Amino acid sequence: MFFRSLLLGLWGALIPVSLSAQDVSLMSRDGNIEISGNFLSFDGEFYRVATDLGVLTVDASGVRCEGPGCPSLDDYFAQVRISGDPKATEVLLPALITGFASRNGYAVEVSALDFDLTRYVLVDAEQDLVVGEFLLSATSNAEGFAELISENADVVIASRAVSAEERSMARDAGLGDLTDPLRARVVALDALLPVVSRSNLIETLSLEDLAKIYSGEVSNWAELGGADAPIIAHLTQDDVREGSQFRHMIADTPISDSVVVSHKTHEAVVTAVEADPYAVGLGRLSVGGAVQKVGLTGSCGFAAEATPADIKTEDFPFTRPVFLYTPARRLPKLAREFLAFVVSPSAQLIVARTDFVDQDIESLSFRDQGRRFANAIARAGEEISLEDLQEITSRFQGAERLTLGFRFEDGSTKLDAQSRSNVHLLAELVEAGVFDGKALVFAGFSDGQGSASVNRSLSKRRANSVLSSLTRVLDAEFVAGRVTFTAEGYGEAMPLACDDVDWGRSLNRRVEVWVTDQR
Repeated sequence: MFFRSLLLGLWGALIPVSLSAQDVSLMSRDGNIEISGNFLSFDGEFYRVATDLGVLTVDASGVRCEGPGCPSLDDYFAQVRISGDPKATEVLLPALITGFASRNGYAVEVSALDFDLTRYVLVDAEQDLVVGEFLLSATSNAEGFAELISENADVVIASRAVSAEERSMARDAGLGDLTDPLRARVVALDALLPVVSRSNLIETLSLEDLAKIYSGEVSNWAELGGADAPIIAHLTQDDVREGSQFRHMIADTPISDSVVVSHKTHEAVVTAVEADPYAVGLGRLSVGGAVQKVGLTGSCGFAAEATPADIKTEDFPFTRPVFLYTPARRLPKLAREFLAFVVSPSAQLIVARTDFVDQDIESLSFRDQGRRFANAIARAGEEISLEDLQEITSRFQGAERLTLGFRFEDGSTKLDAQSRSNVHLLAELVEAGVFDGKALVFAGFSDGQGSASVNRSLSKRRANSVLSSLTRVLDAEFVAGRVTFTAEGYGEAMPLACDDVDWGRSLNRRVEVWVTDQR
């Protein structure tokens, strides 16, 4: 016990990134090669040194370290610093770290270092030895990216995608492209949703209503069928920024000066709404709270609900993946093992027990799609015939739809971040034999803009694009003959949302995966 206590007491001297750069020389074993510079970090296997030639990573097994900056190899243990979204940092990560430790036979010791900093120490109880530690900093999405860029964090946990500005700054700092699937792992799912006081009579709002509220065009609940009372609107700093998901969903409507935008977290928004019977805010499914969740509607009659199934398929417009972003540099072995664990099926079982939505793929029967087929029939017009709907019904009668869908970045054929992650999830299931003897049908759908024939052709191209993305990561020889893959396009025949707004059209442009018997 004394040895472990000594290590914990000296943790500041043993972290992989030094608090102040010091001179070191790395000498090859035969003495013929010497690398000198400022010591940056040691991960138990490799040194990182800032030299005149740039930052070099050197295998510790081939060199000896000399100089005041050299770490103690005997006393070393790995440290992984994760910063970002408070809810994910305080709820999701502790659950995953505990599960990771349990799987590897480690005990976990938890201590608070600061108001937003918590240390999780992993201990090999049999050897009374510290294996490593995780330092979790509950800051915000923006601060998490800032700390990664400044090398004050090794990993960012974010409830939104990296912004264009953050991506550029990270690339300039030598961290690589954070939109690369190798740099961005989706570990869980969440959703944004409007919330009001439980005393409010409003049960549903359209995105047009939200746009009018946040632009100040509508300022009284009576204008939306509620009580004669002023509307007090709240948003987080992240949701008000240009390019945010919310700003996009309300067509980048300018935000009124009357909106309270000082909140750093969605928890703060929910707290404000709880305390004010006239308030409305944008909360998160994972946050919960003593508030009323408001359903989303469209002008054409479609409604969207934040159910786990609709969040997994992205059929709910405000779905929010939770990402772990990592830099393009070598992380300690402990970090690499943890990052591999968090996307495993066993980790998703842990996620399912938290307030977040897991990525475990479920099957939805044809019968579960009744509402969608009813909408399709109700919205059918001159472009979509009864024969078109009968074709789809006949094709998927008895089949099952996977809660794993594919959507594309705006104005692009490139898959969005969640869909890129879904490609790898599906590939793992295929290679594991889950679909042996079955046929996977990639069914493409489009919005209603343009002619039906063009949309049908476009939807099939999108389905083929997803299928190509899957086959690129599959071991073709390994799965040959076990699973049949086909891509089909059905155009605008099965809309999920109204086509008169951008978000509705983006929901309708999708590729679904259906499982049928081989024919």
